[in-house]
Amino acid sequence: MYGYGQPMDGGAAQQQYTSGQQQMAGGAGGYGQQPPLYPEPSPPSLADAVRAFTTGQMSPEDFQQIFATSKVYCPRGDTPGFLALHNTQQPVIPMFTSLKELRRYAGKESKYFVITGAEVIDLLPTGYGFVLDMEGEHRMVFDAKAVEQMVDFAMRRMYG
Repeated sequence: MYGYGQPMDGGAAQQQYTSGQQQMAGGAGGYGQQPPLYPEPSPPSLADAVRAFTTGQMSPEDFQQIFATSKVYCPRGDTPGFLALHNTQQPVIPMFTSLKELRRYAGKESKYFVITGAEVIDLLPTGYGFVLDMEGEHRMVFDAKAVEQMVDFAMRRMYG
């Protein structure tokens, strides 16, 4: 019994206390012992989101929400910061959806760091774009204007 109980036989009033946890710990069907009947669906990976977005199966808003919380792998040099490619129309920074994709581009022994997509949007220098999975099947280029739009979207989502 949970809480205070009093004997029903009219005898001396004795108080008993038993914790609910003692009953649940050993009893059948205790809390947390059975797997949920309907597990929570996990959000798509960033690679899945890139694939869906580039094939028109995902809206820009849905993609950006997944991008913001996903891990992004960035090659790095000997000094802190992004490595930029300047041999393009606008400077872009290569980024990858997985360590496997980064290794395909930069080699097995390459240095890298990992940040979230939201941090990418926050830290990317003005005037730079980025390329996701440069050597991948669903390469995706965001020019500087697209990055500005992503920043605007993030600000509206955060501050209303």
